[in-house]
Amino acid sequence: MDIFAPDIAWPVLGALAAGSAIGFEREYRARAAGFRTHALVALASSLLMLAATKAPGMTPLVEPGRIAQGVLTGLGFLCGGVIFRAGLTVHGLTTAASLWITAALGMLFGLGLMELGWAGTVLTLLVLTLFRLVDLYTPARWDAEIRVRFRRKDAPSEQQFSDMLGALNFRNSRVAQSLIGGEYLEYATSIASVCAGASQALAAQLAADERVIEFAIEPRDG
Repeated sequence: MDIFAPDIAWPVLGALAAGSAIGFEREYRARAAGFRTHALVALASSLLMLAATKAPGMTPLVEPGRIAQGVLTGLGFLCGGVIFRAGLTVHGLTTAASLWITAALGMLFGLGLMELGWAGTVLTLLVLTLFRLVDLYTPARWDAEIRVRFRRKDAPSEQQFSDMLGALNFRNSRVAQSLIGGEYLEYATSIASVCAGASQALAAQLAADERVIEFAIEPRDG
């Protein structure tokens, strides 16, 4: 096999360039898997595909479909290593997806589908860059469970409690009421808002309300 032949060299170099471009974007964002990781994933994928389709005597023994299945299965362990949870937030999902598509692009280059590989690379970079701006300016819904305890004699009515939440741009479901020890009245409900800073404003208002004995705001994960 002539490794410098165009049908060998160009797919390898194309996969390396595509993986490096995607990895550079991830490196710039200071993500766990960056430049070298993406370049290696693309390179490995293309080399395995070339081995399956170009190596003398190997084509009947190794099917490209089986190679692709093995690559994506192994990649699952690598992607699992970049996904982690911090509190109520899950990090690394986009990086894991970028690794997955980098492997797919590497296989496309390895199969000689250069135009499709380059088109996929450009679209991937658009998603990671331009779509990020869309994500930043798209309102995100915030959901939580809230419990607020008042002194019974000072407690607002259920309607007044819902109106207070509405004034802070929250929508709430039905309010559950609990009488505790005959002295305290507790309201519990689910709330949702797409307004930035609404949760901080709610916590500040409840903390400043002298009628409130205690409260808990618990964001819902997912």
